[in-house]
Amino acid sequence: MAALVGALLTTLVASPMVRPQLAAADDHLKDRHKHVKKQLSAAHDDLSESSARLRNTAAALETARANLASAQSALASARARLQAARIRDEQMQRELDQAVARLDRARTDLATGQQAVVDTRQQIADMLADAYQQGDPEMLGLMAMLDSATPSDLTRQAEIGGAVVDSRVQALDELRAAEVLLEVREQQVEAAKADTAVKRREAARLLAERQKYEQQAQTAKQAVHDQVVGARDAKAAADAARAHDLAKLKRLEREDQRIQDMLRRRAAAAAAKNGGSNPLPSGGYLSYPVNGPVTSPFGYRIHPIYGYYALHDGTDFGAGCGAPLYSAADGRVIASYWNTAYGNRMIIDNGFVRGVGLATVYNHAIRYTVGVGDSVKRGQVIGYVGTTGWSTGCHLHFTVMVNGKPVDPMGWL
Repeated sequence: MAALVGALLTTLVASPMVRPQLAAADDHLKDRHKHVKKQLSAAHDDLSESSARLRNTAAALETARANLASAQSALASARARLQAARIRDEQMQRELDQAVARLDRARTDLATGQQAVVDTRQQIADMLADAYQQGDPEMLGLMAMLDSATPSDLTRQAEIGGAVVDSRVQALDELRAAEVLLEVREQQVEAAKADTAVKRREAARLLAERQKYEQQAQTAKQAVHDQVVGARDAKAAADAARAHDLAKLKRLEREDQRIQDMLRRRAAAAAAKNGGSNPLPSGGYLSYPVNGPVTSPFGYRIHPIYGYYALHDGTDFGAGCGAPLYSAADGRVIASYWNTAYGNRMIIDNGFVRGVGLATVYNHAIRYTVGVGDSVKRGQVIGYVGTTGWSTGCHLHFTVMVNGKPVDPMGWL
């Protein structure tokens, strides 16, 4: 692109004051310009896509940085809940184990008590049978009562009948105590069973809660991982895109330098033809190229998009997209092309003015209404304000070149 533009400018500035030759070459130059425009259109699509990727990756990086703190907080919270759930689960498991152990002991004690009752009844039955066989008929009634009566009834009946000796009374007392203990142990078994059931349900609930928190912690951990990886990838992509665009900027600066060299040679030739007259004060020679306030002056500054320190080689005028652009002075269009940084760019040769070669440059336009080789008049509409190229909003970046070097436009307006 730079070579084609350079060749075009070389052809145009070789004899800058010979207008008939320029007019004769118009058709040929316009054909070449159309060819260049096709190539530049393709380059414009590629560069627009590159710039869009840069903006998207930068936005993704900022989003990742913003979300990372939230994801880390969610992970810490999930881990805290999981730790609390683990503690409760372990405590409940211990309580459940203790409840099961109590139930087992109660069941063992119950079985022991049941066997004691059976053994005591059998012991009493044997004693009564022996007494009956020895001729004690009163024992027959007591034997009949063994299968249905309580130990208290047996004791009372035996005492009434006068048939129970001390050893038999003691046996009946032991039976009564065993029966009472058996009832207590049966109640203990039921209570232990109920307590164990409650503990099992609570343990199941806590297990489910623990599993839920484990899943939440894993999800939060994955979110943190994704945020870290996403931020790293976005940063790498943004850095690569920025390096790529800065490399393009360097190429464009070299292109501008070639244009400036051509304009200096043209100015030198014009000065020699005019006898090398000295420059005169320039203020007020150029008309304002657009209706709008100055939003960024000429001079060194931090680039608003990419953050590097460089010369802002023109004056920015704020105006809405579509506002008309005016030719600042009479002249001829010597270049009109797409530039990555400046977007739609047009250069007008304003001739040898007050002892210097003067050119005006219009940047970031939506489009231009004149083309290479066209003559323009002061105040003529030559295009419309846009925001193409490296731009943060609708405006005109207006550059004034004196002998091929950019100068502060305000000294000429």
